[in-house]
Amino acid sequence: MTQLPIIGDADTQINIPNPSGGTSKGTYAFVSLGCPKNLVDSEKMLGTLALDGYSLVSEPDGADFVIVNTCGFIESSRAESKAVIREMLDLKKAGKTKGVIVAGCLPQRLGPALIDELPEIDHIVGVFGRDEINRVADHLIGGAREQRELFRPAPLKAMDDRARLRITPQHYAYLKISEGCDRTCTFCSIPKMRGKHITKPIEMVIAEAQELAKDGVRELNLVAQDTTYYGLDLYGKVRLVDLIKELDQVEGIDWIRLMYLYPVHFTDELIGAIQDSPKVIPYLDMPLQHINDQVLKRMQRRVNRNQTEELVRKLRDRVDGLVMRTTFVVGFPGETDAQFEELKQFVEEAQFERMGVFPYSLEPDTPAVKLDGHLPEEVKLARRDELMALQQAIAFEYGDSLVGNEIDVLIDEQLEEGIWVGRGYMDAPEIDGAVFVSGQDLQPGMFVPVDIVQRKDYDLVAVAIEDEDA
Repeated sequence: MTQLPIIGDADTQINIPNPSGGTSKGTYAFVSLGCPKNLVDSEKMLGTLALDGYSLVSEPDGADFVIVNTCGFIESSRAESKAVIREMLDLKKAGKTKGVIVAGCLPQRLGPALIDELPEIDHIVGVFGRDEINRVADHLIGGAREQRELFRPAPLKAMDDRARLRITPQHYAYLKISEGCDRTCTFCSIPKMRGKHITKPIEMVIAEAQELAKDGVRELNLVAQDTTYYGLDLYGKVRLVDLIKELDQVEGIDWIRLMYLYPVHFTDELIGAIQDSPKVIPYLDMPLQHINDQVLKRMQRRVNRNQTEELVRKLRDRVDGLVMRTTFVVGFPGETDAQFEELKQFVEEAQFERMGVFPYSLEPDTPAVKLDGHLPEEVKLARRDELMALQQAIAFEYGDSLVGNEIDVLIDEQLEEGIWVGRGYMDAPEIDGAVFVSGQDLQPGMFVPVDIVQRKDYDLVAVAIEDEDA
């Protein structure tokens, strides 16, 4: 696999030669939006196009066509996706590119209505049409205007994510272990876009992990819509513990980071596997969404406050050095002042090291639309800001507690001469903070022991131990 840039997400932009070695079928630029799961789909499309003879370029200006892989999760992400699409359509109108293909969650959610809204789009491709993106490109290059829409039903078996061209730095990657979701959270539109939960078989996950390790990956970030559900649909029981044990055996991988862990199916056996694993780091991303029982019931989360608190206590007691990331939704329909105060109190007590807060977004065709008690936008935004201010103090206190400690940092990139940007195990890529390291002769992908000397907002400042005397 080859390291690839992505427009809008890479500081250094280069042209990638056609890996087939022959004459290029055409040039294209690519924009990927949305979550890490969408990023995997982008990388798979890049790999498919490369194998078919298309050449990726770093700028849309002058490319034969542009692909925008979109997010359609909430209104703000749909607005961002449409803004990028319009920007690419403006280039097409100015004669600077010949066509625009829109892929991913936005066309999957809106269907043909997206072309009705933006008729200058040449082709739209749903989530499950990603493996045929080269055929769509052939249509565009050939000037075909028929069959502008490509939608495929959700697959009955997991899609293979191997042979992708990665956008991430060489030393870390996202590994998608399942697709879709069987949860019925009333605020969420993901099942409508991504379909029912489909587990990727263990042997397929391991084969992909081995491929990534051979390509230089040292940190695997496991992603799914519902990670703790892994295996239930395919094997009749959850098998995340078995998967962890198998991944521990993959040579070359040093860190395994678990993301998108739903609190249901979080068993004592799983907690033990996390603690005992030599490679699973003590960082757990577990979106909780709320803590009040009435709000959780209206969200249809199938978990209550007592169960959540008990799980958090077990994790804190049994996983050494645990760092927890969670997310909450504030301003959900019917959320009272007292229920919001209960959430604030819980956040204060739980002391999550990492946390995100989202104001409730009214999503068409979700059950929450029909609930009573929808709150004004200004109330939702004020609650978000208030909860994030509370969390900021917690996060800063945690950062201060690390000053004076020695930790291992995985170097991501060089910032300037003698200054490097990396992450400790407590920070997931692109989501959490960074560690700025002073040192010589370092390289991206290296694990470097450092002394933490200062907190700078959500980030840390450190000195590589071997360079302290200098």
